[in-house]
Amino acid sequence: MSHPRCDQTVAWQALAGHHQAHGREIDLRALFADDPDRVRRLTMPAPGLVADLSRCHWDVATREHLMGLARECGIEARRDAMLAGDPINATEGRAVLHTALRAPKGQGPHSELVHGVLDCMLAYVDAVRTEGRFTDIVNIGIGGSDLGPQMVVPALEAFVDARVRFHFVSNVDGQDLASVLSQVKPATTLFIIASKTFTTQETMANAQAARQWFVDAGGTDIATHFVATTTHVEAAAQFGVTTTFGFWDWVGGRYSLWSAIGLPIALALGSEHFRALLAGAHAMDQHFATARLAANVPIQLGLLDVWYRNFMGYTSRCISPYHNGLRRLPAYLQQLVMESNGKCVDADGQPLPYATSEVVWGEPGTNGQHAFYQMLHQGTDVIPVEFILVKRPSFRHPEAMSPALRALFDDQHRMLLANGLAQAQALMWGKTTAEAAGEQAPTASKDLAPEVIARHRTFPGNRPSLTLLLDEVTPSTLGALVALHEHRTFVSGALWGINSFDQWGVELGKALCKELLPRLSSGDVSGLDAATASLIQQLRA
Repeated sequence: MSHPRCDQTVAWQALAGHHQAHGREIDLRALFADDPDRVRRLTMPAPGLVADLSRCHWDVATREHLMGLARECGIEARRDAMLAGDPINATEGRAVLHTALRAPKGQGPHSELVHGVLDCMLAYVDAVRTEGRFTDIVNIGIGGSDLGPQMVVPALEAFVDARVRFHFVSNVDGQDLASVLSQVKPATTLFIIASKTFTTQETMANAQAARQWFVDAGGTDIATHFVATTTHVEAAAQFGVTTTFGFWDWVGGRYSLWSAIGLPIALALGSEHFRALLAGAHAMDQHFATARLAANVPIQLGLLDVWYRNFMGYTSRCISPYHNGLRRLPAYLQQLVMESNGKCVDADGQPLPYATSEVVWGEPGTNGQHAFYQMLHQGTDVIPVEFILVKRPSFRHPEAMSPALRALFDDQHRMLLANGLAQAQALMWGKTTAEAAGEQAPTASKDLAPEVIARHRTFPGNRPSLTLLLDEVTPSTLGALVALHEHRTFVSGALWGINSFDQWGVELGKALCKELLPRLSSGDVSGLDAATASLIQQLRA
């Protein structure tokens, strides 16, 4: 590595000393009392959104030490190397250029290639949408070939072609595909097979089953009803696919929704809105590339992740979007963060003496409030929560609603926002035992002493959160939101000195699966460990 690993810097030692002296006792309520200007200083605009980081567990000194760490680790030079197309994915000898996929023509690496594929794909999209032949589009992929489109399409439902239903199949469990096939008709269904190599086990198993279903129903025009996003044109042709859109080895799967993998997104939104999605992401790229450290939102969030994981000891973060369209965002971010930064060796292959990726999880509000918020408020672990609030709701064809119905939906949106604001407030302020003792608790047992009930109704507070505020979920703002998290993930990975762009941890289980698959048919358990052998025998019994 040309830049020092985080633990080899002076700033890291300073952070350790700062945490020992001050960080462990940080109290948000005291920070707000001592600094009336805290909210203003820690509210940062970025393209498409505003980040309120005032309720995070850090203070002025913490941020200064963290920015010192960023400078000493050369975060800006590392960022510039990625954006320039240097082969920063050293273990695979590849550049990392998902940002080139959303750069305007002539403004990014490989621009002619990128825009050649983009223009061809969007011409196909316009033709399909104009013809109006398909009522259902089924995307067959897995991982990055599934999670991105599956997240974006419902998030932008207000912009989606209402004449077409979109389905996403990823699990090799046949029930996943069978459920979708029961809802569609061969004559009006388009299948997209999303696999870079056209060999992905789960994807090809589902693709073959979909083709068999199509043929069994009398379908003959496979070339019209099946398209592929792949680099293996020959394998696609052998399958019967003649329409393919490719991408490149410098596009990682979890960063690929901007590429041909975004075909289902483009079919749902149309070419103009797909270009707006790319433009929103590019605007965030520009912010990441040019904003100074103290105002650079992706860098600030990446620094916060390192502080939380390595000094505060927080092992997970909860994503809580108060927008039902963003219900798949936690799952999308789960792959982005955990597959990128779930590494135990540095870029030189040396074991790391510190923790890396946190666990990312969550559900949309207000559903989460009735599921796991009990633990967030009163559990023994401190779990930072990330709220996403959206000023204005987005509805498909709001003009078709009666004024009375629209008024009710407006009331519900205010209720949704109030819930999000209240949860962040409750996490921070909590409730003392004295406050609880002064309240009525109608459902409390009359057999317990009031002071006991009061202790049960005490909230410790001082639980950290941050809020990302969007005016509206549009293609542009969603593009910016996703790009923000991509760059944030890069920053924390770069500070940890790991390669955030390989995923060797995915390979071992896949290789073992290929060895075990024939054994489930043959029953041969020779050479296997006792547990695996026993389970195979039980499964075959």
